[in-house]
Amino acid sequence: MSRAMQCPSRLPWGSWTQLRRCLPEQRGTRRAYLCAASGTRRACLCAASLPGEPCIHHQGGSQEPPAQPSSPRHGLAALRNVASSDAIKKHQKSLSAWFSHQPNEERQFGPSFSLDAVHVDPVIRESSLEEILKPSPDLTVQHQLQQPCSRVIGLQNLFDVDACGQQVKTVVLFGTVGTGKSTLIKKMVVDWCHGRLPRFELVIPFSCEDLSQSHTPISLRRLITKKYQHLRDVVPMLGTSNLRMLFILNGLERLNLDFRLAGTELCCDPSEPVPPPAIVVNLLRKYLLPEASIIVTTRPSAVRRIPGKYVGRYAEICGFSDTNLQKLYFQMRLSQPGCGGEDRGDNRPGSSSGEQDNLVEMLSRNLERHNQIAAACFLPSYCWLVCTTLHFLYFTKTVPPSQTLTGIYTSFLRLNFGGEVLDSTDPTNISMMKYVAKTVGKLAHEGVMSRKTCFSEEDLQQCFEVEMKTESELNLLEVFRSDVFRFFLTPCVQPGKEHTFVFTIPAMQEYLAALYVVLGEKKTLTQRVGKELSEFFGKVSEDVVVVLNIISKVLPLRFLPVLLNLLKIFPRYFSRLSGKDRDTIARTMAEELFKEEDYFNDDVLDQINSSILGVEGPMRHPDEVSDDEVFELFPIFMGGILSRRNRAILEQLGCSIKNLAAFEIAKAMKKTVIRNSRKGLPPSELMDYLFFLHEFQNERFTAEAIRSLRTVNLSSVKMTPLKCSVLASVMGTTCHEVEELNLTSCNLDTSSLRTLFPVLLRCKALHLQLNSLGPDACKEIRDLLLHDKCVVSNLRLANNPVGEQGAQFLAEALAGNRSLTRLSLLHTSLGDRGVEVIAQHLAKNQHLQELNLGYNSLTDAAALGLVEVAKKHTTLDTVHLYFNDISEEGKRELHTLRVDQDGVRVLVFLTAGTDVSDYWSNILSIVHKNLPFWDRERVRQHLALILQDLESSRRQTANPWRKAKFLRVENEVKRMLGKLQHGSL
Repeated sequence: MSRAMQCPSRLPWGSWTQLRRCLPEQRGTRRAYLCAASGTRRACLCAASLPGEPCIHHQGGSQEPPAQPSSPRHGLAALRNVASSDAIKKHQKSLSAWFSHQPNEERQFGPSFSLDAVHVDPVIRESSLEEILKPSPDLTVQHQLQQPCSRVIGLQNLFDVDACGQQVKTVVLFGTVGTGKSTLIKKMVVDWCHGRLPRFELVIPFSCEDLSQSHTPISLRRLITKKYQHLRDVVPMLGTSNLRMLFILNGLERLNLDFRLAGTELCCDPSEPVPPPAIVVNLLRKYLLPEASIIVTTRPSAVRRIPGKYVGRYAEICGFSDTNLQKLYFQMRLSQPGCGGEDRGDNRPGSSSGEQDNLVEMLSRNLERHNQIAAACFLPSYCWLVCTTLHFLYFTKTVPPSQTLTGIYTSFLRLNFGGEVLDSTDPTNISMMKYVAKTVGKLAHEGVMSRKTCFSEEDLQQCFEVEMKTESELNLLEVFRSDVFRFFLTPCVQPGKEHTFVFTIPAMQEYLAALYVVLGEKKTLTQRVGKELSEFFGKVSEDVVVVLNIISKVLPLRFLPVLLNLLKIFPRYFSRLSGKDRDTIARTMAEELFKEEDYFNDDVLDQINSSILGVEGPMRHPDEVSDDEVFELFPIFMGGILSRRNRAILEQLGCSIKNLAAFEIAKAMKKTVIRNSRKGLPPSELMDYLFFLHEFQNERFTAEAIRSLRTVNLSSVKMTPLKCSVLASVMGTTCHEVEELNLTSCNLDTSSLRTLFPVLLRCKALHLQLNSLGPDACKEIRDLLLHDKCVVSNLRLANNPVGEQGAQFLAEALAGNRSLTRLSLLHTSLGDRGVEVIAQHLAKNQHLQELNLGYNSLTDAAALGLVEVAKKHTTLDTVHLYFNDISEEGKRELHTLRVDQDGVRVLVFLTAGTDVSDYWSNILSIVHKNLPFWDRERVRQHLALILQDLESSRRQTANPWRKAKFLRVENEVKRMLGKLQHGSL
């Protein structure tokens, strides 16, 4: 039939604004649903089939009660045949198994909802053809999120009588891409299989995509038995009994139907072979099996393909219209088995449920702020994306290649778009995802390059309309605006920006921008001309070469070989010119990855976490100027899209990235990326770089890049289980030794050390200060130091609650280790008992050179006992004992020790008799660095004693140079005391 919606040569100026106005009413997606009705409010849980399916079934008081099951007499008379009854039971069992199948993404990214878990019918709003065609009212997103849906109709009531009292036989259920049409159909079929849809005795679902693949004439009876062989005993009764039958036609937009008699002849015989589209047309005409009920699902652009006289009811699928329903969805999803500590090897009681509850609470608070995420989660599929991302961020113990952030977004698009074409009536058959990459991707890329996330109507016109030249292009744009636009862009909820659009999920902008670049859509004029000329000359030269080869055999002309070579030059030259596009892609990726203005931002994983859970603390004033937008995911997504797995999925979506192109891009960016990584990146940027290498999933490239990293500084980066897994995975591509690994203040725990164990073995200098590592962690460290491949020579464990039990494990490690030369246990709560245990095992060690036991509440006995062991040690020459509870008598005894005569130097105070200790600056520097983590009152007392000792020693010396040195050190101590008392240190 002719196209329902004709486009003008140029869309009107206000067309995008009108689209914005209609966005809120038509939201929803494929997975989780809300169904609101009237009467007493209740929540019921049903079965689900696709990711994120659980939703809340909510009934209220203005809707008629569900229809009671009609008397089964009509069909039972025809089904008394035992074979027919058995056939339908087998059919139900087969359908249940098929429609209960979970896609790979549902099992791959966290816990899934099985068919018998939680699901709620979507909000289904009764509509009409006139409503579909007229503009929607001007409703803001905030208003829509709080407004209850009117004219809601339940799934069980779709075939009730209409307002005129006529029995409805044909229902058209429509919704934009991702609103859950297919999921609702699966739910309906499964309900019938389990006896929850008694209105119908037989349900026969058809996929219009499947029907569109065949043009061979076939009868309806043969078509049914071909798809459902168990019904071969039931098919003969079609049209001859009162069997209550329901045909389901899913995805009508895939079929080109012609309701004209001149285009599709009438057919009422279910045994007459006709093309599959003709069967569908005659079923909808009610000329074939008029007693059968039919439900059709389609996208809005294809609603008018069915003449209104053949439709009994129009119904539209809506999404979550209340943030409370979003919260309940997140509560159910994040509370599923598989979310929690057991995935990470965390055996602490209550740790799993506590972290889950905390996530749900933070997410709920962010939704209550009417943040943009609340508008995004109006689409149930985005609720699935949020939960999947949170599971990836918080509950990932290991990171196999299938689990990457880019993989989550690529799989999310596959779940919602499949391999669907944008318009089945268009001869180009361009896939939806390819069209999105060319248009929305262009908008996303321009936003990334100009660092903006809000887009005006003029921005949309520039990206979508400026290059429209043909009627076909305008028709495709109209279908896109009707069916797909609202999936990616939504009105901004920020005050003062209500008339602009933002991407539904911020990271989606960066993903589409990356896809736009990697697909090569971003080309200069020279590159576009080069590609076109290369193809043109290539075709022409092939034909000419064939002709000239024939002529040369007949006429031996000398100029022919020269002419042949000239013809070959053109495609080679222009192919080389267009091939430079891959160098541009590689250069863009490298430049965006190492932007200096992003060096002091949080790492990208923390940025994603904040965008979902919000930032704790006071909210920014609406009039306050916002910070510059950060797009650090953009280059990471570019690398992730180039991975083999994501390219395979994108191929299914119609976005082809060849292996050769991916290889050449990786080759082109290798030198730039590795050179920039050697500059010494800040910790957060280094984490982003490691995450980029993980997303890239190119082991050879990663190994070469990692071999150039001799020092890895991730201090103050919150090392979640995911980040630890990424670090272990990326560093595991090589076996080279690491000079230094700095994990100071990284929130490490026992499971983190266990994950990083293979990496820690290869680190010469290992910094683990300020990580709350207790006795259990010390047990892991003991196993690390006793491993025969351990190369750790410098280990810093300062400011960790090691305690006496942890000291026991470390002492055992010292006794058997052969690589450690420096060990810092500064401020680790060892006490006398812990130091005594270390002293007992110290004699068995033959390699330790320096031991720091400062600030551990040691008394004279423990300190002197340790020193006696140190005197006899073959290599130990320095022991730090400052800021301990050592008496003046003990200090004097320790002061008499000399390296030359006793073999050990003990650092206890800043003085050395009547001179200043050579290590006074080292001691004060350590004190200064650790003050934020120490008991300030105790430090103040120690500094006061040090000051008294300095003044006493200064008075005892007559040397003016020594007095000057004493005064200098005294001033430093006084300055530190002053700042400490005023709280400025």
